[in-house]
Amino acid sequence: MSIVHSDGLGQFQQDNATPHTSRVATKWLQEHSSDFRHFHWPPKPPDMNIIEDIRDALLHTVEKIYPPPRTPMDF
Repeated sequence: MSIVHSDGLGQFQQDNATPHTSRVATKWLQEHSSDFRHFHWPPKPPDMNIIEDIRDALLHTVEKIYPPPRTPMDF
């Protein structure tokens, strides 16, 4: 964080996903808490995952392609 945000204004956004709340991750966050500000989110909020929206839009767009792509390069 200090390399990317040398001005000390970096923020870590914790989404509380299961891998991010493991003992190892939690210990690391505690040990490095002075390196960045910690922005807390509610635990595992389903409505804040934009990946699902992007995935749906991408699939919808790909389904409209005619003729459908036959090779990875066409895709």
